[in-house]
Amino acid sequence: MGSSPYSFFRLKKTIFFRFFMILLLTCISHHRMNLCSNLPPAPADPSTLSNLGGSSSSYDVISSLKTIHLEGHLNFDNVNHAAKDFGNRHHYLPLAIVHPKSVSDISSTIKHVFEMGMGMGKGRGETVEEGNQQHQVTIAARGRGHSLQGQAQAHGGVVIDMGSLDDQEGRPKTIIVHTGGSGVNGKMPPYADVCGGEVWINVLHESLKYGLAPKSWTDYLHLTVGGTLSNAGISGQAFRHGPQINNVYQLEVVTGKGDIVTCSEKQNADLFYGVLGGLGQFGIITRARISLEPAPKMVKWIRVLYSEFSIFSKDQEHLISSRNTFDYIEGFVLINRTGLLNNWRSSFNPKEPLQATQFNSDGRTLYCLEMAKYFDPVDDDDDDDNDNHIVNQVIESLLSELSYIPSTLFLSEVSYVDFLDRVHVSEIKLREKGLWEVPHPWLNLLIPKSKIHEFAKQVFGNILTNTANGPILIYPANQSKWNNRTSLVTPEEDIFYLVAFLSAVPPSSTGTDDGLERVLTQNQRILDFCKGAGLGMKQYLPHYTTQDEWQAHFGHKWELLLKRKSMYDPLAILSPGHRIFQKPTPFPFRRILA
Repeated sequence: MGSSPYSFFRLKKTIFFRFFMILLLTCISHHRMNLCSNLPPAPADPSTLSNLGGSSSSYDVISSLKTIHLEGHLNFDNVNHAAKDFGNRHHYLPLAIVHPKSVSDISSTIKHVFEMGMGMGKGRGETVEEGNQQHQVTIAARGRGHSLQGQAQAHGGVVIDMGSLDDQEGRPKTIIVHTGGSGVNGKMPPYADVCGGEVWINVLHESLKYGLAPKSWTDYLHLTVGGTLSNAGISGQAFRHGPQINNVYQLEVVTGKGDIVTCSEKQNADLFYGVLGGLGQFGIITRARISLEPAPKMVKWIRVLYSEFSIFSKDQEHLISSRNTFDYIEGFVLINRTGLLNNWRSSFNPKEPLQATQFNSDGRTLYCLEMAKYFDPVDDDDDDDNDNHIVNQVIESLLSELSYIPSTLFLSEVSYVDFLDRVHVSEIKLREKGLWEVPHPWLNLLIPKSKIHEFAKQVFGNILTNTANGPILIYPANQSKWNNRTSLVTPEEDIFYLVAFLSAVPPSSTGTDDGLERVLTQNQRILDFCKGAGLGMKQYLPHYTTQDEWQAHFGHKWELLLKRKSMYDPLAILSPGHRIFQKPTPFPFRRILA
């Protein structure tokens, strides 16, 4: 590899070398950090170690990792599943998977890799032989593998299986609900202490035992708490409560140096806000304190259609700005769909059945406004009828303020759990048909309100020809409900829209009309239009490949991002799959004899 920049300082006395490395670490400047990781352009072949660079260095790293003392265990053989994700397009094989049984296991693993990077590896024997190989091991936390472009993968590195995590005593107490009560500064609101590897559907079921539930959700609940909090966590409640990252009181985080840190708005606040929406760049979330509220029992679920985008968006903005409104507001776009209303009849009832049968959706671009109103029926039958009547009156009053197509009003009444877990029903059906584990070239954008009409005219009018590959979500959010101290970046307007192109490419794709390349080309056309038109768009669940793109994405937060990276993960060990940072000019790896 040639001589190291630090070869002059490789003195014979180990103690001086280590002292120098520690001193150097404290002085690392952010511009020493190489940006935009050059992960291999082609997927790794899971069948052979040679694709990991099966050199003596790889075996040295494996030997070193085997010396870590864990309550759980390391797996070096069955690692293929860690090279897969929901996007199903990028497959990078790790060297090992850690199955932790405690937060200490995660800390020990990161500390070991950090010390390897510092040239201070520790083994059961003496540290000898300063080799020529350079240490490049990275670490990725993996929840349910729902990332889209390999973000939870670590090529030739270590993947931490967050689903294996138990509490410190080794027993699975991953969710602890506190119903509220007296505190030092008055009454404490209810909250749940939740393991970072726990999934939201389990948080829902456990908190409902106490009549409580989290305030803000994602549309799909079978995701881990740590995973969504590292991004944002957005659904139809965000206009009122903000994303999930706005509804967290406290975090436990393991940094890129292996330190276990408790952080909140008042304690280690810089790390707290950095980790929230931080794409895993500053630490792994191992526990979160989630805000709760009283949970409803039932939901009135409503869908209506519009033929004009301007009227559709005006009604959406009206609803999210009103004090008395629905509890959930989303929308989606339908292009050239046949028999649309008939497809809804399996779960929704038309308000005007005869008019609904006469509605023709063929060849049209339509916009669906989806709303929900929560309520609690009472036990007494008479009171229950009266309560239902009151809820219906409220809904009718709200709907009277809207300008949808009257014949397209569809309603359903479901339990709160069934409403929140609605996407899982579709997942089960798709799995049965072999259509779940297919490529998902999703594209998620945040568009400022002032540009949404220009965006809709070009994208829905010219670029897209149909919505056969999957749903297109579109709904507005209030900037005032989003905390700008987190790492998440949004358009700088009071109202912006989430537009999510949730495409899937089935095995039967022809490669022309609905194939992967066509969808990717379509996505790129949308991105090129946004850039060329200067819309001020931001990607949600972002994916970029160049330093300029990442810097433009983070904007004025870029310098703060660099500062936090050098402070909490100075060797760029964590979350390499985002390709924001490459490891700094590597320190020599000192081979370890077991």
